[in-house]
Amino acid sequence: MAMSLIIYTKTGCPWCIAVTDFLVKEGITFEERNVTEHPEYFTEMEQKSGQTKAPTIELNGVVYGDSDVDELMRLLTEAGEL
Repeated sequence: MAMSLIIYTKTGCPWCIAVTDFLVKEGITFEERNVTEHPEYFTEMEQKSGQTKAPTIELNGVVYGDSDVDELMRLLTEAGEL
């Protein structure tokens, strides 16, 4: 089964930029949902994670709120993607 990875980001967020830059550098396919530019994504992120902080990661249907590159690396390693 292919990995599903969604990253909820906010415009100008340094942690969000670090996460998406890391994924691009590693060649990992992901969908970015900018909650600043798309209010419907903000609502979706808040409903899924119970919070308003970004980046929020959804990996294979499991949501991890207020994450960073270290957390993402751990999750991807556990999922066998790194």
